[in-house]
Amino acid sequence: MSDETKVSGQYGEGQIQILEGLDHVRKRPGMYIGSTDVRGLHHLVQEIVDNSIDEALAGYCNTIEVCLNPDGSCSVTDNGRGIPTDIHHQAGVSAVEVVLTKLNAGGKFGDGGYKISGGLHGVGLSVVNALSEWLDVDVFQKGKHFRQRYNRGIPQARLREVGESDLTGTRVTFLPDSEIFETTDFNFDTVKTRLRELAYLNKGVRINIEDKRPDRERREEFYYEGGIIHFVEDLNKFKETLFDTIYFEQRYGDSEIEIAMQYNDGYNETIFAFANNINTEEGGTHLEGFKNSLTKLINDAGHKLNLLKDDEKLSGEDVREGLTAVISVKLPEPQFEGQTKTKLGNSEMRNLVTKAMNDLFGTFLEENPAKAKELIMKSVTAKKAREAARKAREATRKSVFESSQLPGKLADCSEKNAELCEIYLVEGDSAGGSAKQGRDRRFQAILPLRGKILNVEKARLHRVLENEEIKAMITAFGGGMREDFDVTKIRYDRVICMTDADVDGSHIRILLLTFFYRFMRPLIEEGHVYIAQPPLYKATIGKTDKYMYSDKELEDFLAVNGKAAIQRYKGLGEMNPEQLWETTMNPETRTLLKVSMSDAAEAERLFSELMGDQPDVRRQFIERNAKLVSDLDV
Repeated sequence: MSDETKVSGQYGEGQIQILEGLDHVRKRPGMYIGSTDVRGLHHLVQEIVDNSIDEALAGYCNTIEVCLNPDGSCSVTDNGRGIPTDIHHQAGVSAVEVVLTKLNAGGKFGDGGYKISGGLHGVGLSVVNALSEWLDVDVFQKGKHFRQRYNRGIPQARLREVGESDLTGTRVTFLPDSEIFETTDFNFDTVKTRLRELAYLNKGVRINIEDKRPDRERREEFYYEGGIIHFVEDLNKFKETLFDTIYFEQRYGDSEIEIAMQYNDGYNETIFAFANNINTEEGGTHLEGFKNSLTKLINDAGHKLNLLKDDEKLSGEDVREGLTAVISVKLPEPQFEGQTKTKLGNSEMRNLVTKAMNDLFGTFLEENPAKAKELIMKSVTAKKAREAARKAREATRKSVFESSQLPGKLADCSEKNAELCEIYLVEGDSAGGSAKQGRDRRFQAILPLRGKILNVEKARLHRVLENEEIKAMITAFGGGMREDFDVTKIRYDRVICMTDADVDGSHIRILLLTFFYRFMRPLIEEGHVYIAQPPLYKATIGKTDKYMYSDKELEDFLAVNGKAAIQRYKGLGEMNPEQLWETTMNPETRTLLKVSMSDAAEAERLFSELMGDQPDVRRQFIERNAKLVSDLDV
């Protein structure tokens, strides 16, 4: 870390300001971390890591270690300056104890502690402390090693010196409180996803994660010298790209703007926007500045190169087709909407991003007329396809959205209360026949699908709207699609993907999930999509049948029971109605895997990864899909 990047000014107990005391965090945890489910659990790790990243932004930290310990606790270690250990003049205790026990106490409110940080309200450490069964903090500073222990936010002793050390930095180890959280089991992949993202956004910072829990031992390291350039290239890894990644960074005073963008031959846009390393999922002024200037610059270039008529204009949707971009801004006093920080509100950032785009992307278009022409012609093609899609949408709205007639292949249920109903999307007519005979007709509907549905990731909208299988699903569900989709109007509370327990079945399932993700996202976001788990084998010993759902389960069964008559189900169509009901459709015995969107960024990555043209990559993805869906809660 160079001296030029370091923040000037003192960082001691005088920079720690107390705004108000810690108050009822344990009683109202949702106010501070959003929820007490698995998402809230992982938010604790993020709060601690964000403090270490803030040290990196200040120029004092280049390595962060996260460890999932055998006892279920988590440790986050950095090589920054360490939390100040001096006695705080206002509180009469160490500054370490202040930041761990006082809500809204921290070094991010001014006076030289940090210029740029993700933490605004000073609640991170204190909230993690309050929601942990116990927490240990180790500070390495001034040649000494300091330590303090807390139980549910209460210090067990004052900060004390426990030894000497040549290190600098902070290590926070905490065990989430099972009285607060629905689960205290950290998911390695969920933590890994955020750490990888932070490594992309902070080039030159090394971030490691290690899992030391029994039977889960793993370690991964993230280090990207090229920062968000690598982010964009990895997002486009399995796609055909038009040209190399366009990257530029610009500094205006204390604000910094980084943009990396690359076009591929697909039809969807993938844009991630960050402010001080926080994923602003709802966008904000930085994203508005980027989109507006991109549209204007490409239109200006089109007119200048005589590729557009004087009165012809490309829309933002046209110029962003096939675009993969990452916008990362860093600014001294970000204004977010609430503690969740999902939308940036600083009006000056809109102007700064626009200026950076005009200066740097505008120059790129002028200096690379061949690439500019390729980009403009791609946008013109997108405009023509958009107009064709509009006509197809109008025709679809008349034939599908406004029609009261359900698809002929749908075997509907008799119950009219949508909250009690479920629909099975079944692979093939043969399996559909068994499912129709085996179902409970009162609340279970069956919609057979013929073969693999259209890959919506690689098809323009008008082709999607013309596809018979997709039209059948839109009509059956009753909620519309895309911007017209209304989740309150769906006819079934549960949409269940029931495909064969093989690679082809996994592929069909992912194509269905991709369609929902792109065209009916609230269906996933609000927990209406499930994956059925049909058996792969039936073992018979005497008159007893045992169903197994994986090769490992079969191996374990045979190891215990010896020989048995084994039947492998190549497809659902090989199961008779009674078997299908018993194993896959009976609410009392079946296993359904709920598909959720708790990590939208990772979902985007997974769906994009699947949709590549490389068969080997796609096959590997499909083979590990079930585990990914389960592990990543995607």
